[in-house]
This record gives sequence, C-alpha cells and structure tokens, in this order.
Amino acid sequence: MTTLLAFIVTLAVLIVIHEYGHYRVAVACGVKVLRFSVGFGRVLWRHQRGETEFVVCALPLGGYVRMLDEREGEVAPPELDRAFNRQSLWKRTAIVSAGPLANLALAVLLYAAAHWIGVDEPKAVLGAPAPASLAERAGLRAGDWVRSYATGDGQWVDLDSLNDLRWQVTQYALSSQPLNLTVTDALGRNARQVTLELQRLDAREVDAGLARRIGLGGAFSEPVLGEVKADGPAAVAGLRKGDRVLRVDARAVTDAQELRERIRDAAADGAARAMLWTIERDAQTLEVTVAPRVAQDGTRSVGRIDAFVGAPPEMVKVRHGPLVGLAKGAQRTWDVTALTIKMLGRMLIGEASIRNLSGPLTIADYAGQSVQQGLAYYLGFLALVSVSLGVLNLLPLPMLDGGHLMYYLFEAVTGRPVSDLWLARLQRGGVAILLLMMSVALYNDLARLLGLH
Repeated sequence: MTTLLAFIVTLAVLIVIHEYGHYRVAVACGVKVLRFSVGFGRVLWRHQRGETEFVVCALPLGGYVRMLDEREGEVAPPELDRAFNRQSLWKRTAIVSAGPLANLALAVLLYAAAHWIGVDEPKAVLGAPAPASLAERAGLRAGDWVRSYATGDGQWVDLDSLNDLRWQVTQYALSSQPLNLTVTDALGRNARQVTLELQRLDAREVDAGLARRIGLGGAFSEPVLGEVKADGPAAVAGLRKGDRVLRVDARAVTDAQELRERIRDAAADGAARAMLWTIERDAQTLEVTVAPRVAQDGTRSVGRIDAFVGAPPEMVKVRHGPLVGLAKGAQRTWDVTALTIKMLGRMLIGEASIRNLSGPLTIADYAGQSVQQGLAYYLGFLALVSVSLGVLNLLPLPMLDGGHLMYYLFEAVTGRPVSDLWLARLQRGGVAILLLMMSVALYNDLARLLGLH
C-alpha cells in the first residue's frame, strides 16, 4: 500500500508541476486555457475557475493543458488573438518549453531540500573489492576510506559519502575517463592516490550493476555476527551474536562481504563443506567448525549459516546550509540532466544497454523504498524522476514537447510551419517510437522483478 501511495503521489506531483508550467506561461502570454487535466479518461473530479476547467481523470499516467486553438475547433472572432496558433513563434516556444523547464526547476528545489534536511548515508569506507576487478587492480582494499576525487581540471573535491563516490564513478565511466582518488585508512591516515581505469570499460556496461562490476561492493562492514537463528548451522557450531570472525580456514577475513562470499562458496559444488573459523569472543580467541547448509540461489548452490553476518556500516549525515544546498541542488540537476541525455544518446547508437530504460513498475518500487527510508530520500528520488520527465519531454519526438519545439525550429529556419501532411506522418511515427520505448521499459521492469537483469 505504501508503494502504491508513493507512486501515485510521485506521478501527481510531477504531472501537476509539468502542466502548471505550460498553464502559467500560456496565461502570461494571453492564451485562453480551456482545461487543465491531471490524467486521462473518465473525469473523477472537476472544478471551474474563471475560464479554465480543472479536472482529475481516472488514468494518472500523464496530463494536458487544452488551449484555445483554431486547429481543434472554431474560435469566435473576438477571441482569435487569444488562440494558441495565432501566437508569435517565441510565445509558442515559451509555452511548450515551460513544462519540461518546470520539472527541471522542481528538481533543483527538491535536491536542495534533501540537502537541507540531511540524509544518513554510508561513509565512503570500502568493503573488499571483487578479485581481479578494476578496484582491486587499482590497489583498493577493504577498509579504505575514499576521501576525494580529481576533476578534469586537476581540482580535488571532497566526497561526502559512498553514494557520492558511486555517482562520480558512474559519470566518469560513462565518459570513458579514468577516475583519480585520494584514499586513506579508516582512521584518515596514510593517504595515497589510486586510479580507477574506467576507460577500460565497455560503455554498454554502464548500468545499475556498474559498481559491482568495477569491484566496488557495499560499504565496509566489520565481520561480526548479528542475530543467530536457533538450530541453524551457526547455532549448531556454537556461534553467538557479537562473535568477530578473524580467519576462515587459516585465511584472514577482512570484512563482512568477504565472509559472506566464503560462506556462499562453501556449497558451490552442491555439497556443504565444513570450515574452520577462528573467532574472537570476550577477548578470547576460539576455533569452531562451521558446516553451512546448502541452499539454492536461482540455479546456483550456495552456503547458508542462518545468522546475520556483518555489523551495520558507519553512517555520515550529509547536510548543507541554504545557499550551499541550493547550489548543490542546481549542480546535481545539471549533472543528472547531462547524464540522462548522454545515456539516451548512447542507447540510441548501441553504446549503452537498453536495460537502463525503466518504466512505471520500477518507479513505483523505488518510490516505495525511498519513502520507507525517510523524507530526504524520497525528495531525492522525486527530483531524479522529475529530471527524467523533463528530459524525456524535450526529446525531438512528435507527441512530446520536444517534437513541437522541433517544428518551431523548422518554422524559424524556413519561415513557414510544417505542413499538415508531414505533421500527420510525424505524429504516427512518434506514436510508434513512444510505444516501442514503453514496451522496452515495461519489459525491463518485469525482468528486474523476476531477477532476469
């Protein structure tokens, strides 16, 4: 229920802001607005305010602002100067652009508000990198604290959190550029510089699993046991909550992620293999034999000990003042916009995976998760979707605002509008492309839910 409610609120806010942008600029330009609709289909609620009818419809997957227009019906002579099609080219351009720009402006405010409220995020202390990964080859180790990164002009910028690091990794990977990092130990000592050679990645690998492929797993977590399930392999071995695992089969354990992988691999061949654990309990060192049970993870056999493995990662509060928060909101909106356009361009030419295209099911799922994590997280998610909606609507496709802007560009260059014949042809082509994009997005949603991606 929380997910559904969060999804509805997300759509409602973004649609209202988008259409309000069109509405306000249209009114400012002297155009008569007949209807402001949130949703399509059967009208559930209506209210007449002045000359505009405001309605909420049954299908909340969009909205529209209907303006007085001779192409859609007869217009009385006294109102001809208030018809949209009679407006100057710059006024029509301003009205059409206002919707996407309203979404981008909203994103700035939402990101700023998230920075003002503050978000608890994992500290940029790394877990064990995957063997033979870019992170391991760069010299990163479990417990390394990544402090800053170098920009293209050689300036060093502090990193706020692990999420901030992942964001920079994504941008540099998409640009096929190496990322230089300053790293210390967990206490801030022994600073050194490392380079993630992200230019070695295929651009098609830049998707939701990017960090995992680079070798950047979760935040560093101490190899300490949490709750132990009664009668499970851990309990049978005599393990208790609070036990710190030092070694497994005489090999040192650096963090909880490595320990979890060792447990999973203990049943990789389909049969449980007993392991000798060296643990620390109440300042004493003990050795215990642990025999994981075999479980199925998809088509793979993995080991389970029925205990929570790993202490909670260290968190930091990321919060900024009014001006800095607003500046960071604007910067993040710009970065996400550029990243979205770049990703769409690479998908178009086959240099990025179409698996990055998401639809309503993924949006609903993420909306529900972000709401449960707190207001600041939800505002950040809402900002991200607002940017995506703004950029999507600026694409030069008929049926979208960007398609109309494309027509106006043609009119500005040639001095004449696009003919009705070509408008009809482009409209049909635009519908086909949009249906294809929606089909791919829905397929990706279902594939993620079913674990196929």
